[in-house]
Amino acid sequence: MNFLPRCWSYSETSESRGGESSSSNSNTNGGFGKDGLLWFHDIGKYGSGEYSMAIVQANQVLEDQSQIESGPFGTFVGVYDGHGGPDTARYVCDHLFRHFQASAEGNGVVTAETIQRAFLETERGFTSLVSENWNSRPQMATVGSCCLVGAIYQQTLFVANLGDSRVVLGKKVGNTGEIAAIQLSTEHNANIESIRWELKDLHPNDPQIVVLRHGVWRVKGIIQVSRSIGDVYLKHAKYCREPINGKFRVSEPINMPILLATPSILTHPLHPNDSFLIFASDGLWEHLSNEKAVQIVQSHPRKGSAKRLVKAALHEAAKKREMRYSDLRNIDKKFFIAGIIFFTEHKEYGALVPRTWRTIGVIFLSCKPSCRLILNISFLFNSF
Repeated sequence: MNFLPRCWSYSETSESRGGESSSSNSNTNGGFGKDGLLWFHDIGKYGSGEYSMAIVQANQVLEDQSQIESGPFGTFVGVYDGHGGPDTARYVCDHLFRHFQASAEGNGVVTAETIQRAFLETERGFTSLVSENWNSRPQMATVGSCCLVGAIYQQTLFVANLGDSRVVLGKKVGNTGEIAAIQLSTEHNANIESIRWELKDLHPNDPQIVVLRHGVWRVKGIIQVSRSIGDVYLKHAKYCREPINGKFRVSEPINMPILLATPSILTHPLHPNDSFLIFASDGLWEHLSNEKAVQIVQSHPRKGSAKRLVKAALHEAAKKREMRYSDLRNIDKKFFIAGIIFFTEHKEYGALVPRTWRTIGVIFLSCKPSCRLILNISFLFNSF
């Protein structure tokens, strides 16, 4: 059963039909309210549960994709933060879950190896697509995507990550009523010292493997992330040449991949005190700390959760621009934010469906403003 279409997005043209736009049909329930920059539906019915959503409109091509799937091998959540164009994130959204599903069905179980195989198959597929289009669309070689995936299978959460997205767990602290923010994912960004050392260890003969430019560490002086799907110009020498733009070409020969497509994978047994998970791309964490994001979710009703968190991020973005939140509507709106939250009551459980997760919800947010606020957020809620 699919809770969301495989590739979900929003655009101006979808406003007349409730704000949803996708490659397949989806169920909606009622219309949207509007609050300044935001379109929202605080709570509604969807299938066997409820959802909440909030959207800030974009006026440019959306480079990000998100998805949630649920079936005999549990629940799959994907957040794909694209860069350089939309091609890679769209490809990942169309293929990563399919590879995961095929691998799980072939092995009869979900494991870290199942997920890693899906990532590597997706990388191979996109590289083949770049090869097929090299003569007509060479710029595809410079497009990539961070990938954050969560898979819940038999009371176990698997988190797989490429790039600098993050998943944070909101966990109850005993009977104190407090909730702790626990980061579960490993990030791959050259601004992190351990990642710079990792790159130097992998490329000991390249003194320019990481370069500090304008106060930001970048791999080869070009890109901040050290792992991704796509970006094949930094993985295969035959794509790091004309006719791609000169700013993407490196002078040193590429004898081995500079960026990797092997995800960091964490396995976390779910506990009754695990209240919710926040999956987000780097932009959210530039404006809200782990603790602040968890506090916002925990201290308010689920109804309107998406709108509430979007507003918090926008307020912080406005403050950093030294402008009022209300003034954001007067600037060039080069951003997109969308949020959905699902509350699905599982009344019957199959043998392979987690029995302790009675309520599942997801929020997806994606944002692309000129101030580089990039959000891609999803929540999984757990009720006991």
